[in-house]
Amino acid sequence: MIENIQPPVAKIIPTIFEKFGDIRVDNYFWMNNRENPEVIDYLNKENEYYHEMTAHTKDFQKELYEEMKGRIKEDDESVPYLYNGYYYITRFETGKDYPVYSRKNGSLDAKEEIMFDCNEMAKDKKYFKLSGLSISTDNQFATYAIDVVGRRIYTLYVKNLLTGEIYADKIENATGNSTWANDNKTIFYTRQDEKTLRSDKVFKHKLGTDSSEDILVYFEKDDTFNVGVGKEKSKKYLVIGSSSTLTTEYRTLLADKPEGKFKVFQKRKRGLEYDISHYEDSFYIVTNKDKATNFKLMKTPEIATSMENWVDIIPHRDDVLIENIEIFKDYLVVEERSNGLCKIRIMPWSGKGEYYLPFKSETYTAYTSINVDFDTDILRYGYQSLATPASIIDFNMKTKVKDIKKELEVLGGKFDKDNYIEERVWATANDGTKVPISMVYRKGLKKDGENPMLLYAYGSYGHSMDPNFSSTRLTLLDRGFIFAIAHIRGGEDLGRQWYEDGKLLKKKNTFTDFIDCSKFVIEQKYTSPAHLYAEGGSAGGLLMGALINMAPELYNGVIAQVAFVDVMTTMLDDTIPLTTGEYDEWGNPNVKKYYNYMRSYSPYDNLKEQAYPNMYISTGLHDSQVQYWEPAKWVAKLRTLKKDNTVLYLDTNMDAGHGGASGRFEALKELAKEFAFLLDLEKIKM
Repeated sequence: MIENIQPPVAKIIPTIFEKFGDIRVDNYFWMNNRENPEVIDYLNKENEYYHEMTAHTKDFQKELYEEMKGRIKEDDESVPYLYNGYYYITRFETGKDYPVYSRKNGSLDAKEEIMFDCNEMAKDKKYFKLSGLSISTDNQFATYAIDVVGRRIYTLYVKNLLTGEIYADKIENATGNSTWANDNKTIFYTRQDEKTLRSDKVFKHKLGTDSSEDILVYFEKDDTFNVGVGKEKSKKYLVIGSSSTLTTEYRTLLADKPEGKFKVFQKRKRGLEYDISHYEDSFYIVTNKDKATNFKLMKTPEIATSMENWVDIIPHRDDVLIENIEIFKDYLVVEERSNGLCKIRIMPWSGKGEYYLPFKSETYTAYTSINVDFDTDILRYGYQSLATPASIIDFNMKTKVKDIKKELEVLGGKFDKDNYIEERVWATANDGTKVPISMVYRKGLKKDGENPMLLYAYGSYGHSMDPNFSSTRLTLLDRGFIFAIAHIRGGEDLGRQWYEDGKLLKKKNTFTDFIDCSKFVIEQKYTSPAHLYAEGGSAGGLLMGALINMAPELYNGVIAQVAFVDVMTTMLDDTIPLTTGEYDEWGNPNVKKYYNYMRSYSPYDNLKEQAYPNMYISTGLHDSQVQYWEPAKWVAKLRTLKKDNTVLYLDTNMDAGHGGASGRFEALKELAKEFAFLLDLEKIKM
């Protein structure tokens, strides 16, 4: 009987922290050591408890898994794209977890050349990830990176694509990021600090030499910055980019002269963000210079790149955010966001006849796709919505004719997008701000407060949560669920100010926005507290942790993945990966005003004796972004304080990191656990 199954009790070893006269007692700080057998034992006991408590849903989980898998076209492939004479394709084979990367020379009718079969490479590995594929200019060589743990620590390799030989060149502790100079023998790549995993060094490697001979090209001294390396679309320049939350700085070098010295494009200036794209004899710059909160587009000669030479091309607009640009020989394409929706603007260099792509839906996602070819009239873009499967479209910018190259197939014979309704509604936050909510549900829904609803959000780092399609989500929708996204402050959904108003000393707006969105959908009788569920991961897990402390009575259940919940301990420990680079997002707790503010919402520190919702909390032992001990300590402390009979589960993947399981079907099993948790609470079986 479930009633007789007792949850694990973690031992208490008080550790006392004092800062600015404030004393914090952490009874579970001892969990911070993953080498401690007692830590592993506790995680295993929590896993056993979760499995015992959910044993009655195991068959149901398998049914959900098979149902979701049954909608996926197993032998699927990407739309080929042409780059430097070759068509590149990523495809999946029936019954296999990992992609196959291939190419065809000059024509789609040419013989397929398999570059990497990740299914073969992943054999006998519990986790596998191939990343950072980069092809030399002569099409002969590829650099690629492999992570077999899940901590995003890669080993970089070089393969001869003509002979299949994998060279002895092997670079450990890499980030996976690399690029080729135009001489086809010089590789620039980045490495990370072994402890903090901050990407901080750019090295130069000569093909056929030992990595111990590699030359350090650039070291990023500022521990709040990360560094990357790449090549401009024009192929003329190699670029080193240094970035923090608020500031960027680039260095450029002619790709034909890899022995040269990188030159600073514009010296870093705190608060100045810019991104560069080369075209002909100029660079185009998307920047917030001159207090352009929503960014503007500027231009500068390639021989005079410091900002006194920059001139406006598209001025700043208060109501339109410039997100990205794509440069073609005859066109400039600008990705914009206004009123929370994505717009794609086509601007001929001739200056005549600019226009926007027409999108008519009330809520959708549109984005430029892979556009590596410079001399073409074809723009490749993607389009999808909560009820419309993702499609890839080739659009002729001259004739305005569009060619749908692919629409995601939903197998099983049951899906019809006309069976679903999409809405965008606006909740009013406690300070009067209007917050958009995108939602989807099956036709025929009655607003009687009895519908189960899953409300999702992220709300950090200026990351916009666009309404996208998910075939797996149909498993909930077809069982009567409403799925909704709260576009809360902290994201950039309504422009840059939307982000600024949800970070640092305004971070609580993120939490109260979500709570106010929850109250709105209850008031409008979409759902009720007995049927409302909240979900968030990583920084969205912080949101989950905050709202269960602030308004637990609004939710029947909460799903929190890899949750960042021990804000104080993490942000006060600069040896933990990513911490120092996070100061501009959350604040530096070594400064009293930030310490006090973060202390007032840190989920782990603000747990108290009260009733909490049903909770399913998942994490990965090897997570490098949110350490496993944050969710583990959170659960251990929750068990001592919760005053109710709701369920509390901690499910730790002992083989994975921040992204969860690495295979496409293994990831479905994790999703089946979450859906079974929700449907079991709703007493919905089929």
